[in-house]
Formats: sequence, C-alpha cells, structure tokens
Amino acid sequence: MRYLGLDLGTKTLGIAISDALGLIANPMKTIRYTTYEELSLEIASLIKEYEIGGIALGLPKNMDNSMGFASQRSIEFKEFLSKHVDVPIKLIDERLSSVEAEKYLLEADMSRKKRKDHIDAVAASVILNTYLRMKGNDKYEK
Repeated sequence: MRYLGLDLGTKTLGIAISDALGLIANPMKTIRYTTYEELSLEIASLIKEYEIGGIALGLPKNMDNSMGFASQRSIEFKEFLSKHVDVPIKLIDERLSSVEAEKYLLEADMSRKKRKDHIDAVAASVILNTYLRMKGNDKYEK
C-alpha cells in the first residue's frame, strides 16, 4: 500500500510518496497554492491515481513541544482535508525535518536554487519516512 507525506507551508505543499510496499519514501513534487480547496483536489487526484492508503501530514511543533501558528495551520488543514478525502490522515511531529532535508540536499551537492525548488518535497519524504518507521515498528496506530 502506498502512502503520501505532506509538508504544508504558507504558500507551498511538499509531497512525497512511498513505494508500493509502503517501506520507502521518495520526494514527489512541490506545488504552490492559494487555497486549501485546490490542494484537496490535487491530493484527491493523487490518492486515486496511486491508490493511496494513508497520509502523513507534518505537524511543526516548537522545540519545547509547544504548538504555535504553524501547528494550528496543519491541524486545520487536516480537518479540512478529512472532509474531502477518504483515507486516514496522521499528524507526524516534523521538528527539524527541513533541517534534515537541507542536509540531504547539501550532501548531494545541489545548488542553492535547486535546493530551494526541492526542499519541501524532500522534507515531506522525511515526514513520510518517520511515519513508515513508526508504522513498521508497531509504535504507531496503523
């Protein structure tokens, strides 16, 4: 079963997808958006095309485990998306996912311009990998 990973920003959504066995996450794309409605249509299309069984949505907590504006935005998006798609959506703590994604892109010797274009999708793959590891270890509700 395939899964999607989502990294929601204020203007972009990074998307990652797992392999058919649900073991490995790969960056897919980054889309710019203006409304949650257009995002829900794009995600619904991906769910149908790739037979997605679940979504891991990043929850950007603060380092002290508190939740700020960005966390609230993810929670609101999850509630909105839940009304438009029929797959489970899990919030995944994404602290430092962008830092980890940046590290991967630097190690790949990617230029600053290319890193900017790919960072959100790579961060989504970090979020999705976190979910897949948790799911695989039965430490997280399936």
